[in-house]
Amino acid sequence: MELQKLTNGHHQDFQHLEEGCVSFISSDFFEGKTSFGMSVFNLSNAIMGSGILGLSYAMANTGIILFLVLLTSIAVLSLYSVHLLLRSAEVVGIRAYEQLGKRAFGHPGKILAAVVITMHNIGAMSSYLFIVKYELPLVIQAFLGLQHSSGEWFLNGNYLIIIVSVFIILPLALMRQLGYLGYTSGFSLTCMVFFLISVIYKKFNIPCPFDVISVTLVVFQTAYTVPILAFAFVCHPEVLPIYTELRNPTKRRMQAIANVSILGMFVMYLLTAIFGYLTFYLNTEAELLHTYSKVDPLDTLILCVRLAVLVAVTLTVPVVLFPIRRALLQLLFPDKPFHWLRHISIALCLLFIANLLVIFVPNIRDIFGIIGATSAPSLIFILPGLFYIRIVSTEPMKSRPKIQAACFTALGFIFMSMSLTFITLDWVYGENRSGGH
Repeated sequence: MELQKLTNGHHQDFQHLEEGCVSFISSDFFEGKTSFGMSVFNLSNAIMGSGILGLSYAMANTGIILFLVLLTSIAVLSLYSVHLLLRSAEVVGIRAYEQLGKRAFGHPGKILAAVVITMHNIGAMSSYLFIVKYELPLVIQAFLGLQHSSGEWFLNGNYLIIIVSVFIILPLALMRQLGYLGYTSGFSLTCMVFFLISVIYKKFNIPCPFDVISVTLVVFQTAYTVPILAFAFVCHPEVLPIYTELRNPTKRRMQAIANVSILGMFVMYLLTAIFGYLTFYLNTEAELLHTYSKVDPLDTLILCVRLAVLVAVTLTVPVVLFPIRRALLQLLFPDKPFHWLRHISIALCLLFIANLLVIFVPNIRDIFGIIGATSAPSLIFILPGLFYIRIVSTEPMKSRPKIQAACFTALGFIFMSMSLTFITLDWVYGENRSGGH
């Protein structure tokens, strides 16, 4: 019935749709109690995940100047995208990504938004758990003073991610509101600041281990660079949930939170990439910590850095799980009140899927590249642009803001097509660049 109404003219049914969305927003599930600072912590934590570990590798493929241009461009475009998203939400009083999709394109738009968010954030969760799978056994091995793994179960990464998921991630994911994770997000960011400081220190502590540094740029080696950068700045699934829970929520206040978060992450990304690259140059691996382990596997500082990164990415998983659960609840149970059984069951299913991906997909670069090339342009460029064009009816299509939004959307499609083409060519003709030959 609802689909029929929307297809017959969802603009005429705006009042009914808006009332449903306002009812959803004002439920006791999403009360606006989160402070500005906690919101910055949560959004920053959503931005900064395991993507930071691949940025030095990206710089090794592009060079410093091109990397700086790309990073700056993606950051600015991400800010503009958040503006489009918040503007659309402000016009119709909707603070749910899936409901914006429904408002713009009816029920198919709602399904599309939910699918893209789910695909992207499951990829993000999987990439974080990949770090746990490969780094936690090394940390335990170093603590025990073992030079090589002797096959014990507690040195098996597959067992360890299941344990971490059940005893650490799941309890945090069962929090009823995202705002409650502000404290763990702040601690997670502190761990990543420690990681950055250590990368800078190691630049001046590790002598360059190569006699000759090649400056040849292999074209296909840039195939994953732009997707990795795009993936590193995607926070859009978390923007509206954080906006919903923000105390005294206004568009300007939420845009300020996005500005502070993206600017802070831009600085951390740039410094990490530069100092990591200048330490290892073209021998930088896709996962930076593996490169350090080749210098001294038992280095005390690197051991502490590994532990800090493990804590940081583990505490990020619940933050990115919340938007998936919200999307699925909106899609499958749109008119149902909060119920703990659904809340818990969806979290369990999502963690189960993420664990399967981590156990059976061997290379972290595959997740960064494919997810970045598909869901990232959808969340950053395509959907916010389309939402703005369809929802903001007060501006004519030939107005400057609408033309900019249309160009922004087209850029997303171009970016997606080029990235997938480069990655396909890289698979067919390129060399395996991560961790050897």
